[in-house]
Amino acid sequence: MNGIDSAVLRLLDANANRAREGLRVLEDYARFMLNDDELSARLKRLRHELRAALAAWLDEAILRRDTPGDVGTDNKTDAELRRADVADVVTAAGKRVGEALRAIEEFAKTVGPANAAAVEVIRYCFYDVEQAVARTLRPANRFETVKLYVLITQRVCRRPWLETAELAIAGGADCLQLREKELDGGELLIRARQLTELCRRHAVLCIINDRVDVTLASGADGVHVGQGDLPAADVRRMAGRSMIVGVSTHNLQQAKQAVRDGADYVGVGPVFLSQTKPRDFLPGLDYARQAAQDIKIPSVAIAGITHENVDQVLQTGLKRIAVASAVTACDDVRSAAERLKKKLGELPTK
Repeated sequence: MNGIDSAVLRLLDANANRAREGLRVLEDYARFMLNDDELSARLKRLRHELRAALAAWLDEAILRRDTPGDVGTDNKTDAELRRADVADVVTAAGKRVGEALRAIEEFAKTVGPANAAAVEVIRYCFYDVEQAVARTLRPANRFETVKLYVLITQRVCRRPWLETAELAIAGGADCLQLREKELDGGELLIRARQLTELCRRHAVLCIINDRVDVTLASGADGVHVGQGDLPAADVRRMAGRSMIVGVSTHNLQQAKQAVRDGADYVGVGPVFLSQTKPRDFLPGLDYARQAAQDIKIPSVAIAGITHENVDQVLQTGLKRIAVASAVTACDDVRSAAERLKKKLGELPTK
């Protein structure tokens, strides 16, 4: 191409390849591992926009490619040859895309300022997408092993609430949630610390309902928020990457958004009518089936679940349940938990 340095064309070709390849890695992660059509579509659009921004040069630039003569092909670090996990793969791909776009933009300024400006727009759009992808990455999900999740609310408990919590753990509860919406902050924090200490002593997870501030102050393992609480993306930003974040969802769209926002698990329901928390809508077992099929992070069926109807829940494909009165309102809390856990114990989690 007349007037353009051959070395600049080689550089544009190499970085266009890096950017497109990195975008494809991210797109496939969103498509196959998150099952997220919206996020994968955004990444696909960026690939095509980049191709369009460089269309005037790429056909000529590829003719300047000289892989055997590229002095950088053998320059590898140990870190480039290893990836610890999926998060490492995705993070590395994202950084590669950003770096390649910056190199394209800067050198394109020497041959086509308008094209460079278009690449700058793509780069900033990519930063937003990269952040959206990053929210879905987390360390090994500690919630994966949870099957029986028990909600602790004093007014529902037949015995003292902390005694009830310990009996639920003895019966097989893998995770407890402190759900006290009417307590003042100070009293809630006292109870959160008590429950956190109990759960830590028995090596089960402790989740606090609604209040990320109380979760952080008590040292609990995580926080659970509903659709009317702080958005999960903001909770994740405040909580950091290590805290467990759960989100109540009532349809597939909400569940997919929770995954994008960085949730570690989603509550799926209500699957049955609940005396503990009456609602005027019932997504029911149909939504449970959808979540079991389409949501790739742990999904927990919730509301109205008892020993008598839990088999209907398991038939949807969900293998985790959250209960309150079915355990905590019983005379024999431990036995009630054991009966439910036995239903769950022989099944693989999903």
